[in-house]
Amino acid sequence: MSKLQTIPARAGKAAKVKKGQSIRMVNTHGTQVVDTWAFNSDDLHEFMSMEHTRPHIGHIYPKVGDIMYSNKRRPIITITKDSSPGVHDTIIAACDRYRYKFLGFEGYHDNCTDNLFAGMKELGLTPPECPSPFNVWMNIPVAKDGGIQFLPTVSKPGDELVLRAEMDLIIAFSACPQDILPINNTKPTEAHFEIV
Repeated sequence: MSKLQTIPARAGKAAKVKKGQSIRMVNTHGTQVVDTWAFNSDDLHEFMSMEHTRPHIGHIYPKVGDIMYSNKRRPIITITKDSSPGVHDTIIAACDRYRYKFLGFEGYHDNCTDNLFAGMKELGLTPPECPSPFNVWMNIPVAKDGGIQFLPTVSKPGDELVLRAEMDLIIAFSACPQDILPINNTKPTEAHFEIV
């Protein structure tokens, strides 16, 4: 029986998923961006890749029915349900300590890159790198002139995104700790997921 698990505010979590199982993500409060990664459980050097996925799906905002591809151009997950308005990001790298320094924050700040490694460590695993994540519920509109903005998510409390595993994989999440830019309404919260 599946169990709803917490992705703690400002922290990371990871889980093992078998091919054919689904990952149900829940934006519990409707305001949280969740950086999401998927790694081939037999070879962590193969992982979900935004730069390999975009040419296959032909757009930058993934939607229901889209297959997300690995860096070896193999299907790794498929989006099977999305109750949100469908605004997700595939262009922005995970935040890291250098990003917060660039934003003027002095000292250590929780960040998605470290959260990936911490979440995987709970499973006794170390990813070979921090790939560019699938930023679920992140609102980064791209203007006609190519400019981008960092805006609050347009998701609602309880919105769900369901992903089907196309291979045995490790799914990893970070409840993004960004509190300087408004992407999480400047107040990061927890989110939830379950493997079904």
